[in-house]
Amino acid sequence: MTVRRGLAALLAMILAVALTACAGLPTSGPVYPGQEAEDTGAPQDTIFLPDRPQPGAAPEDIVEGFIRAGSGPTDSWARAREFLAPEFTDWRPEAGVTVVLPGDRIYDVGEDGTVTLSVVAIATVDDGGAYEPVAAGTTVLSYRLAQQSDGEWRITDAPDGIVLDRDVFPSVYQRYSVSYFDPTWQYLVPDLRWFPTTNAATRVADALVNRPVAEWLADSVVTSFPEEVTVRAAVPVESGIAQVELSAEALDVDADTLDRMYTQLQASLATAGVTRVEMSVAQAPIDADAVSTRSARVSGPPLVLVEEGFGFLSGDELTALEGLSSVIPALAPRAVQVGPDRDAAAVHADDGRVYRVVDDTAVPVDERDRLVDPTIDGYGAVWSVPATDPSALVAVMPDGAVVQVADAFPGASRIAALSVSRDGTRMAAVVTTGARSEIWAAGVVRDEGIPVRLAEPRILGAVTGVPGGLAWLDEAAVGVLTAEDDASTVYEQVVGGPASTTSAPVDVADIAGGATVSNVRLRTEDGTLLVRRGANWQESATGIAVLATQQGAPQ
Repeated sequence: MTVRRGLAALLAMILAVALTACAGLPTSGPVYPGQEAEDTGAPQDTIFLPDRPQPGAAPEDIVEGFIRAGSGPTDSWARAREFLAPEFTDWRPEAGVTVVLPGDRIYDVGEDGTVTLSVVAIATVDDGGAYEPVAAGTTVLSYRLAQQSDGEWRITDAPDGIVLDRDVFPSVYQRYSVSYFDPTWQYLVPDLRWFPTTNAATRVADALVNRPVAEWLADSVVTSFPEEVTVRAAVPVESGIAQVELSAEALDVDADTLDRMYTQLQASLATAGVTRVEMSVAQAPIDADAVSTRSARVSGPPLVLVEEGFGFLSGDELTALEGLSSVIPALAPRAVQVGPDRDAAAVHADDGRVYRVVDDTAVPVDERDRLVDPTIDGYGAVWSVPATDPSALVAVMPDGAVVQVADAFPGASRIAALSVSRDGTRMAAVVTTGARSEIWAAGVVRDEGIPVRLAEPRILGAVTGVPGGLAWLDEAAVGVLTAEDDASTVYEQVVGGPASTTSAPVDVADIAGGATVSNVRLRTEDGTLLVRRGANWQESATGIAVLATQQGAPQ
């Protein structure tokens, strides 16, 4: 009894101290962003151990077990192969993934040993790791089985690839970035791929070096790897160090190119938990150093229009932008986007026109009707388009030249929002096709910096409700606002992956990215600035007339 009473007293004392500490914490007032949590880039592995075939299992049970075994990629899906007949050796699980809704599986067993499986597919992943959503609909997969000499049923023919439930997919396949350069060799541009966590470094290096750039980006980015240079073997990783064995052709590459190759490998493999890359040819080390690249991240304080003027808001202090803040308030802007060097801005004014603001001067660049909010890139081009004519996209260059951008948003009947990525290589937009609103991304194809066309668009996902603002949150994700009935939704759409959604106040008007991808900012119609904290939105400031977006920060 004495021991128990002592423990009880100790617990009571600890609880009292904890409650006292809580009583001293503020429960109201503005919320300020803290330090960003450290991101090592290493995915969190989840290892599934699917069941083996059970004795006496019926054909339907064998197929169901085989499908479930797709969650175990260890040893090239060795467990799944136990469901195959010995002579069926050419099944290729790496060919891709069909991502399906959980449940909703219908099996049909034929008398000839055929089992058909009907599922509702929502996305696919190809053999290069590219994720693509599909309109949810029934997909039929066919499997042929035969009884073996021991009387057990085994699969003798099956479609290549695996099938994973939507909820299981992100535990078996992780997101990795294959990094390229923009045409100016200033920015690293991520192209997201999905691979099993087993042998991830090998898969990422193969995608970067041995495979061509994805078609949608091929004319918008560049790679330092000559076509004849390949990765010769698997990429072992020990204590965070990846050993990348290149083909002999790497010996003919100049030093500057080697440095860029190293930079691409380092950035790409970092997403697989690699801290350092060592390149070699025939086990002989190759000396290379990472080149300096420009960050696409933005500064911490929000960029806003308030009664006192336009600038960065930090607490009660407003810091003006030279050459911009003296002009922008007079335009009574609906929307503002500031270029990466903060020396130019694209403004959608209250009079409906789009202006370029630079050197304390506002110049109208588009006076068409029903314009959407414009976007500005690092070349100084202001992009503008009417909401009712998506194909009429123009880019107005700093010298005033108006470039009609070819192949803009084919098949779209309306466009609600657009924004060029901070590295200038991709255009994101919310468009309407038929009765469906979708988020698209397209590569920006340039000729000496001048945008000439958009590549074939990539559908990132669908949105419901009335679409509103769009902003790049970081190098690989965009945020989109929608409104429906008495609710607003923030879609955080990965370019090359699934979206996540967060409920927001019904009267949200603007969205902008912050210094980190988790630091999404919203402005409500009454001028309240909100910052996300976990699953909640907390007030950060009031009196905000416009929440501007930033295209980066000066070097």
